Amino acid sequence: MSLRVHRLESAPAFLEEAGSFLAEHEAENNLVFGICSSLEASPGLYSDATPQFLTVVDDRGAVRGASLRTPPHNQVLAWTDAPEAIDALVDALAAEQLPGVLGPTHLAARFATRWAAQRGSTARRRVAERIFRLTRVIPPARPPSGAWRILGAGDRDLLAAWMVAFRDEAAPEAPAISDPPALADRWVAQEGRIGYVWEDDDRVVSFAGSSGATPNGMRIGPVYTPPEDRGRGYASALTAAASQHQLDRGRRFTFLFTDLSNPTSNKIYQAIGYEPVCDVDDYGFADA
Repeated sequence: MSLRVHRLESAPAFLEEAGSFLAEHEAENNLVFGICSSLEASPGLYSDATPQFLTVVDDRGAVRGASLRTPPHNQVLAWTDAPEAIDALVDALAAEQLPGVLGPTHLAARFATRWAAQRGSTARRRVAERIFRLTRVIPPARPPSGAWRILGAGDRDLLAAWMVAFRDEAAPEAPAISDPPALADRWVAQEGRIGYVWEDDDRVVSFAGSSGATPNGMRIGPVYTPPEDRGRGYASALTAAASQHQLDRGRRFTFLFTDLSNPTSNKIYQAIGYEPVCDVDDYGFADA
């Protein structure tokens, strides 16, 4: 079977060609879907650089693989049952300078190994994550004091600072946020996203976002509570509230990513109804 790589010019064109393929594994591909929907809502969201969209098709014209990248971020791999499609993607991207790759564990490892071998460099797994899916919220057994509400304009400056703190803690090797206030403005304006905060005694103590729509779902994240307010159940209660709000708006399910090195977050999300779907890995390339 011969495989060809197609380069598409836009998220709509990419979804027109690959949408049905991606929908066969909607949960596994929630990030790919979510990036496309976010770009449609905010075309300049990730950077001024042109996003890249790739599909891998066989000699019958059937899509066997898909991938995208929003520079300066990693190459993102869609789920595929044809691992040879990953080889075709590596070969098609041979002239690119990639900082890394993110995808389902076995596919990301295959891409990273082939990439490093071709470049004479090394690939290092930086983060091991897991995708979770929720269809029914289990309310926390001991909800914290306070209540949730939708993010407002008065939260802008606090959110801008928290976005930087979240990135520094959760993804220190990821590209820096170029304009935190502008990012906060997009959350306030609800540009393809909704932000939620938990307020206790007139003080905002936790944030959860929802963005990256898929055909039937929405991704929850980031979730951030400053260190001094952790361990009180705020993040758990707010994530449950945000997830329920999305279900009430007609979503069939919500998704989130967890860092497998953080057993606390994995435990609390499962306690409110999230179930594991698959593992994904983030690799960095030494020649980037």
